[in-house]
Amino acid sequence: MSSDSTSPLTAPSPDSPVYQAARRARAAAAELAPLPRAAKDAALLAIADALQARTDEIVKANAEDVARARAAGTAESIVDRLTLTPERVLAIASDVRDVVALPDPVGEVVRGSTLPNGIDLRQVRVPLGVVGIIYEARPNVTVDAAALCLKSGNAVLLRGSSSAYRSNTALVEVVRDAVAGAGLPADAVQLVPGESRDSVRELMRARGLVDVLIPRGGASLIRTVVEESTVPVIETGTGNCHVYVDADADLGTAVEILVNSKAQRPSVCNAAETLLVHRDVAGSFLPEALAALARAGVTVHADERVLALAEGSPATVVPATEEDWETEYLSYDIAAAVVDSLDEAVAHIRRWSSGHTEAIVTGSQAAARRFTQLVDSTTVAVNASTRFTDGGQFGFGAEIGISTQKLHARGPMGLPELTSTKYIVTGDGHTR
Repeated sequence: MSSDSTSPLTAPSPDSPVYQAARRARAAAAELAPLPRAAKDAALLAIADALQARTDEIVKANAEDVARARAAGTAESIVDRLTLTPERVLAIASDVRDVVALPDPVGEVVRGSTLPNGIDLRQVRVPLGVVGIIYEARPNVTVDAAALCLKSGNAVLLRGSSSAYRSNTALVEVVRDAVAGAGLPADAVQLVPGESRDSVRELMRARGLVDVLIPRGGASLIRTVVEESTVPVIETGTGNCHVYVDADADLGTAVEILVNSKAQRPSVCNAAETLLVHRDVAGSFLPEALAALARAGVTVHADERVLALAEGSPATVVPATEEDWETEYLSYDIAAAVVDSLDEAVAHIRRWSSGHTEAIVTGSQAAARRFTQLVDSTTVAVNASTRFTDGGQFGFGAEIGISTQKLHARGPMGLPELTSTKYIVTGDGHTR
């Protein structure tokens, strides 16, 4: 996106449609911030009902996007993510109702005390303000993001991919009508005007109007937003996740965890992309693991030691290249290596991991403790699949994304991560 002649530091023109949308979102955010939970929940229920009532309209608009995608030769896996059926729309409406049941984080007291001088001090959660979401061909994100932002008192600017423009337009129209009908400002939910990359650039430069941007998509999209945005970004990073099978692992359990981590749903960010096996168990573990991966249809990109142990295996095994260790495949592929120690496994992870999720399979508490202490990722799993890194699985009810940075949020981002805090200082004529 940086190939044009316009500097990425240039702010959008005050007359641009994106700038005007951001101004309207700013005003709507001010109205949303003090609203009680009941008002926000009523709007969410209205959205769920409207989605159900207007399903045919949404599916018809989506069919145009799907037809365009197929005509352009888009891969079927992407077409599937783009497609909305009546059943999928009903599932999205159900997800909105699930958000209604979640606690409202706004107003929660994070900490508080009475100071020695008698002043009452409270740190409370408040909305971030205006949240921009830049995402790819998943129209369900349009509604998910709108629902989560509304529940947490934020206005949202939605910039989906051009491939889903008709779907997103229809969905946002339904949501805005429902929000306005419930008495909330319709401009709390807006689709960023335009289908060109210029509108994305303008959103990334609307500092002062947009409080935070959250990119959701592939590595290229995320890198572009992080590098070119003047608006603060919460980086929802890629998932080069690892499974390490320790010398003290139960090998049957390790096979189950490996296959689930890799093959249960390979196209998501918490799927495993690299297998590391301690040399002491490689000879007994790898034949079983490779056979299980073969049954799941997984191709193994193997180092020399794995290749040597793969002779006669039914698995598709190819030599690994340097590039394989850093690749987020999002497919039925996995890199595999034998390591001499837990510390070597950790060193490999520290070099190549994207900081998302790493798992150790071990029967040793000492090994588990050392692994969890040394691995610096958002989530470290002990004797569990990498696929558990998810807001729903963690009991958060929903998530806006999985942050791989350390500020302001890390890991699955639920409603509390869509808030900031402010301090309320209450005195009785106190002066300093």
